[in-house]
Amino acid sequence: MSAVLVVNSGSSSLKYQLIDAESGDALASGLVERIGEASGHIRHRGPDGSSERTLPIPDHTAGFRAMLDAFEAEGPDLAEHPLAAVGHRVVHGGKRFFEPTIVTPLVEINIEDLSDLAPLHNPANLEGIRAAKKAFPDVEHVAVFDTAFHQTLDPAAYTYAIDAALAEKHRVRRYGFHGTSHKYVSGVVAEVLGRPLGELKQIVLHLGNGASACAVDGGRSVDTSMGMTPLEGLVMGTRSGDIDPAVLVHLARRAGLGIDELDELLNRRSGLLGLTGTGDMRDVRHAAESGDAQARLAIDVVVHRLKHYIGAYTALLGGLDALTFTAGVGENNPWLRAEVCAGLEVLGIRIDPERNERSGDEPRIVSTDDSRVAVLVVPTNEELEIARQSLQAVGAG
Repeated sequence: MSAVLVVNSGSSSLKYQLIDAESGDALASGLVERIGEASGHIRHRGPDGSSERTLPIPDHTAGFRAMLDAFEAEGPDLAEHPLAAVGHRVVHGGKRFFEPTIVTPLVEINIEDLSDLAPLHNPANLEGIRAAKKAFPDVEHVAVFDTAFHQTLDPAAYTYAIDAALAEKHRVRRYGFHGTSHKYVSGVVAEVLGRPLGELKQIVLHLGNGASACAVDGGRSVDTSMGMTPLEGLVMGTRSGDIDPAVLVHLARRAGLGIDELDELLNRRSGLLGLTGTGDMRDVRHAAESGDAQARLAIDVVVHRLKHYIGAYTALLGGLDALTFTAGVGENNPWLRAEVCAGLEVLGIRIDPERNERSGDEPRIVSTDDSRVAVLVVPTNEELEIARQSLQAVGAG
């Protein structure tokens, strides 16, 4: 059996894919939305067609019942694709989880205990796990943690220079996120280049509404831009990324902002949204092309920050073999890739304008033949990576 149901559970949503982990094919996919609201909604795409329904979905258990009804109506027949595992995306594994882990009662307790590090995500992930175990009681359930890939960071990379006892007591350190994507993409890069993963020095740029950079040395994460939370690092859709922490003290004193207001500012009213009024890069670019100086500045800030991390990680790695763009913004914006790579010839990075402009769903090289560093675009597939890791955890992969 190689069929894995991959589940990504949010507080009011449930995304899922049925994946043949051997072939990599998605056999079905769907989204349950507005869980807990007066009227829920489910969209399902299977081999027999697509369907949408509006119905009461009071909780995640009801969400899984709606999903099973959709499988029965639109396929595929789960009896013909017996599940080897159900794989769950879990955002925060702290320093406890460094590999895909079969969910036991003790694992559930640990996920719950780590909720103070990811209060918006871990409780919802756990609720989805518990509901899924009711729906599929005879199948192994596997937690795949966003933070796990970054457990290979050295202490010098994950330690913040604050009071050590305070940091230890409150679990303050760099954890990193998007690890499932960074692991998947760096593995695909090795396949595309036809080189062993263990000999490659890579930088992966996961650029979406959330964004992070990762330095990957021989398949191991050695540094990453997100920190204790997904707020640190690159400029994102609504998140500030790197900022002088004294700015918060200044705003608290001078603007009278409280803790919750500062949290709201940095996570939901900063980044592209804070600079331009929109968090969508497409809108920002359109405004910049129409002569909006603030939009142009926002793009310059994004590009400046990306160049900063590329340079720093190249030095940290002691060289660079591949620079890869992935996720929605990274995959679909050749103009951004061109701006980021402009001026990086000193690092051996030369982008080919014609190759860069080509679109496609397949991994591709967009650098020139004489570029010392291969520049690639690789569509990420976190669901497939979760499926593969889930099979590995249950001993079926």
